Amino acid sequence: MTPASDPATATSLPIGSDADLAWVRHQVRQFAAELGFGLVQQTKIVTAASELARNTLVHGGGGQARITPLRNGPASGLQLVFIDTGPGIRDVELAMTDGYTTGGGLGLGLSGARRLVDELAIETEPGQGTVVTLVAWVSRASAVRPGSG
Repeated sequence: MTPASDPATATSLPIGSDADLAWVRHQVRQFAAELGFGLVQQTKIVTAASELARNTLVHGGGGQARITPLRNGPASGLQLVFIDTGPGIRDVELAMTDGYTTGGGLGLGLSGARRLVDELAIETEPGQGTVVTLVAWVSRASAVRPGSG
């Protein structure tokens, strides 16, 4: 999705329990802070990660999250990939619609996550699982500057 990622710096985390969801959120926040994301941006990417990690656990039966710092010249960002081998998503367009849910929630997980990041892509096939990749770039306006954070 984004050629600036470096697989050698990727961190993979298991998603198999609620405790794993908390750990994913913690790690995403830590990476975002280290890359210079401002507090609002950190909150947005952690919220998106939380939604997608929960989807991985609840709808995909568990899986993994991969966190990769991105560099593109002076720009920094974060790529998150959520992978499961669950039932997949039958209709991605419908699943991205606000209010659509198969699990009794508010139906804002995928569509909400999409609004919180710069890029979101879904690869899925019924019966084969789902891979959701998101990318967020540090915004210059909200970046934490040395001595200000």
